Amino acid sequence: MSNYIGYIRVSTVKQGVHGVSLQEQRAAISAYAIRNCLQIIEWLEERETAAKRGRPIFNRMLELLKQGQADGVIVHKIDRSARNLKDWAELGELIDRGISVHFANESLDMQSRGGRLSADIQAVVAADYIRNLREETRKGFYGRLKQGLYPLPAPLGYLDTGKGKPKDLDKITAPLVRKAFELYATGRFNLDSLNDEMYKLGLRNRNGGRVSRNGLSVVLNNPFYIGLIRLSSTGETFSGTHQPLIRKSLFDRVQKVLDGRLNVRAHKHDFLFRRLLTCKHCGHSLIGEKQKGHDYYRCHNRDCPKTCLRQEVVENSIKKTLIPIQLNDNEKAYLESKMVDLKESWQDNREEIAKSVNLRLHNLQDRLMRITDAYIDRLIGKEIFEERKSVILMQRKNLEEKLEELRNNNTSSTPDLLAEFLELAGSVYLSYESGIPDEKRDLLKIVTSNRLVDGKNVDVKLSMPFRLVANRHEYSNGDPTGNRTLIPGLKSLCPNR
Repeated sequence: MSNYIGYIRVSTVKQGVHGVSLQEQRAAISAYAIRNCLQIIEWLEERETAAKRGRPIFNRMLELLKQGQADGVIVHKIDRSARNLKDWAELGELIDRGISVHFANESLDMQSRGGRLSADIQAVVAADYIRNLREETRKGFYGRLKQGLYPLPAPLGYLDTGKGKPKDLDKITAPLVRKAFELYATGRFNLDSLNDEMYKLGLRNRNGGRVSRNGLSVVLNNPFYIGLIRLSSTGETFSGTHQPLIRKSLFDRVQKVLDGRLNVRAHKHDFLFRRLLTCKHCGHSLIGEKQKGHDYYRCHNRDCPKTCLRQEVVENSIKKTLIPIQLNDNEKAYLESKMVDLKESWQDNREEIAKSVNLRLHNLQDRLMRITDAYIDRLIGKEIFEERKSVILMQRKNLEEKLEELRNNNTSSTPDLLAEFLELAGSVYLSYESGIPDEKRDLLKIVTSNRLVDGKNVDVKLSMPFRLVANRHEYSNGDPTGNRTLIPGLKSLCPNR
């Protein structure tokens, strides 16, 4: 009795686990072997698509036959053996060597010219079928993407809701994924420490296990969380219809931290003016040092003049700079009356801004259509098209978020922002005096633009518009009573006034 290999295959792992195709193929091959007095010495099961070459079990079957460890192979059908022509050609080489190849479902004599011809025709038909199936699958896949639907498993933080439906937020993991973005945006975490922190907070993967470091990186780089769909394999970007989990501004900040453009490092000593003082000669930050119980700041560039400032000297210079920003009672009363008028006209201003945003959105859509036409007409390549398309979709996402804020009244109005600025300006000195070190540092970053050190001298420059407030007495335009105390540039701060 001749010894044969029984080869059975299904296209997906799921079919092999839950389907009945493997059992049916095995039963048909076993019956064929009994009828033809053939002995099956080994069964080989393949759970991969035949559209791609490189199937490990199929290749092993070829090697066993070439080594003479079996007289031949029995396959259920021709389309189970090879659905691409390269694999079929390799089977043909085995037949030419005299190795027997049988098909349990087809009565073909593979040693005859007629039988080979019939089998070749069926193999070509099978190859064409899988090619057409691939094209139709691709059409359906991209059809979903163009509709704004993600036809792949939902990323962490989202749930699959069925075919033809957008992904839905997972009430359990979505807040944790948002927290991961917020923590990483602070710059105080790397991927390893963030992974540990998120595990403590309860973030888990689909299988209930720990999210890997690479998996966390994939999450932080995925624009799906701001409402865009990007295919990592091709770099293509599409606008999604699913609900965004985070705002684009947060996503952009996370990308800057990932790229190293934002870096907040842990410090051994909490110096008040760390990374805030700059040497006027070399442009490098002064380094904090502790000496005899006092904090000093020194430039470590040997080519610069010797610079060593005590912290109290720096703080006195900063306080002198902040004092002129304070507002007196007359100025506060006048500005409060102007704020009332400004708030009354803000609704009209907001509608104008909304119209402007809508116009910009329309222009972006026109740009998107133009580059699409250019790509279709082969005026630009696919790589350039996808790059420009991605930029436009990102810009559109920014404008859509701004328009939504205007419609829902979730954004701070110009009067509100101006009121916050004036409140800060009026109390900046007292806020600095009473603040803790972190609050003082944050305040200086907002109020000042440059803090240059030249030897023993500290030159602190106020940022705009705080500089206008501090220098208001130098301008000729005064308040309604004739006192030269009105903040210059008020008209520029208050639109339509």
